[in-house]
Amino acid sequence: MPFPLFDRSRLRIQPLSARTHDLTLERFLPLDDQRPAFTHPALPILGQRLIEAQNRNAARLLLMGAHVLRAGVSRHLIDMMQRGWIDHIAMNGAGPIHDWELALIGATTESVARYVSSGEFGLWHETGKINDAIRHGASQGLGLGESIGRAILDGEFPHKDISVLAAAVRFHIPVTVHVGIGYDIIHEHPNCDGAALGATSYRDFLVLAQTITRLEGGVALNFGSAVMGPEVYLKALAMARNVAHQEGRVIQHFTTAVFDLIPLEGDLRHEAPKSDPRYYYRPWKTILARTVADGGESFYIQGDHRESLPALRWATMQARIVPS
Repeated sequence: MPFPLFDRSRLRIQPLSARTHDLTLERFLPLDDQRPAFTHPALPILGQRLIEAQNRNAARLLLMGAHVLRAGVSRHLIDMMQRGWIDHIAMNGAGPIHDWELALIGATTESVARYVSSGEFGLWHETGKINDAIRHGASQGLGLGESIGRAILDGEFPHKDISVLAAAVRFHIPVTVHVGIGYDIIHEHPNCDGAALGATSYRDFLVLAQTITRLEGGVALNFGSAVMGPEVYLKALAMARNVAHQEGRVIQHFTTAVFDLIPLEGDLRHEAPKSDPRYYYRPWKTILARTVADGGESFYIQGDHRESLPALRWATMQARIVPS
């Protein structure tokens, strides 16, 4: 016997103009070529590795949590994509929501504490239209990221120049979106189509796995994603290595880096023991230790993404003048 379902037709959906936003475009950093204040000894190495990977057409993958966009570094991401230093971005489901709202109204981020109390959290009309873009993309055989990026690029979005997803469509670079059903505010809406979400996000996962087939000699960066980034990278790498082994190839010699806020100490090339709570921090054991244990090299950079990502871009700019 089927269980009863929540009736979404009873929801009251309000316009974004009725919402108070915690983040506007005024906070977004401009592009400049000045040396950033943030430094780390791994940054010049990573910049050089990105250039070397570009020269050999190896993967330059950046996995990220949505708060990286909220740090105001979209212009820096777009510039790195345009220059070919990043050739694939993987996001969780919240990333495109911020990208969409910023492109549409130049603002994003609502107060969860304020709006969950009144039952309004996430139920905003214009944001819910992302579901229509996803459903249309699914009908065209597109992935979730490309579906949203094309809708922004082709639609009436006054600030589409700040959109990472629209830029990816322009540059023919995949931005893949890896969702968990029920994780994101657009899943609350009556027009959310679970089949379209699943089809487009799974297609994106296969696109990610194909990118990772080129990871030998490449670079994989994880910015601020404690679960999605390490987990989809791990499964996609297993698939890519499975085929590589059958063909007599290896995917072992590549560089990984984790950029995050929490302090980590000790030998990060070896995972923490199970008795240590840090054992369960996936970026460490998956990206810094296990997947590079047989030939790769990894780095950990602690810092605010608003500082560390522009610093990585600057370091890569400097590496361009060094013959690879």
